Amino acid sequence: MGAIADKWIGASVKLEILTVIADSQQQGVSARRTCALLVIEYRRVVRWQEKTRRGESLANRTPGSPAPSHRVLPEEVEQIIAMAKSAEYADLSHRILAVTAGDKGQFQASFSTVYRVLKAGNLMTARGPGGAHNGNSKAPVRRELDGPNQRWCWDISYLMTFQKGMYLYLYLLLDEYSRKAIQWHISWQQTAEESRLLLEGGLIEENILDLPEEHRPEVISDRGRQMKAKPIQRLCEDHGLPQLFARPRTPNDNPFIESAFSTVKRAPAYPGRFLDDCQARTYFESYIAWYNLEHYHSGIDYVTPEQAHQGLRAKIVAQRKAKKTAQRLRRRTENKKIITPSTKPKTTIIRPATKVA
Repeated sequence: MGAIADKWIGASVKLEILTVIADSQQQGVSARRTCALLVIEYRRVVRWQEKTRRGESLANRTPGSPAPSHRVLPEEVEQIIAMAKSAEYADLSHRILAVTAGDKGQFQASFSTVYRVLKAGNLMTARGPGGAHNGNSKAPVRRELDGPNQRWCWDISYLMTFQKGMYLYLYLLLDEYSRKAIQWHISWQQTAEESRLLLEGGLIEENILDLPEEHRPEVISDRGRQMKAKPIQRLCEDHGLPQLFARPRTPNDNPFIESAFSTVKRAPAYPGRFLDDCQARTYFESYIAWYNLEHYHSGIDYVTPEQAHQGLRAKIVAQRKAKKTAQRLRRRTENKKIITPSTKPKTTIIRPATKVA
């Protein structure tokens, strides 16, 4: 089995070790010698022996106090459960739920606290469409960004219609730092001209042409024919936009736009199919406004893309941290007021002995 020092040992293994030590002692081998051979601290074994003599379980206990002073208050538990059960927030993950509640002033709780409360209430089943991320994706090596409009990513995604074999196409231009959807476009075709209109719209929207060329964004995309077309190359060259390409069959080289399309098609209100381009434009006008202004994005500390684009991310995160710290102190104060009979310390009065005359 090898050395068992600094290892988490189950109750059954502890009992086996105690049995081996007891048998060794009957053969004349001391407990300390057996512990040295097993590479386990002698004082650990002594603690297990004392527990056995007292009739206590050898099972490992959960670290920490069973009733910490900063534990979540009963009214907060009720608020978390009530919010999770409401129709308005039923599709939110426990992380988004915690951020939303904090910003709306309903309660202040960490992600793990909300998770534990929902799990205890059997409310941690899949919240919203789609399954969990597998966590196997690795981001490509990229230059570090410290502000918006330093790198843009864009791509085209299929939108299903009610006619078999016919598709609409969503053109999307995303700022990689803030994840803001700078421009979007719906079309029946995939063409270089539509792509050029998308990029030109982004240049105008963000006033990029007013910036020196060395401060203009890089543009990254895959190697589709629209992305490598001559009109796109000329546009990037004329306006000083370095053009980067992902490796063939490597979507992780351009992960942020791929993730954005996944968010689009996993949204609870996403219709799945569109009747025509007018219906698609109507839907995406509402969706993109929600995405930029209301969506708490997990990749940017759960602020909205617009807030990140405006440089408010650090301020908002600091404010949330301060609120959680204040609530933690409040819990300690409130929990100290609650002294149950079982936890109330016993007072022993020692009276001086009286001399008998």
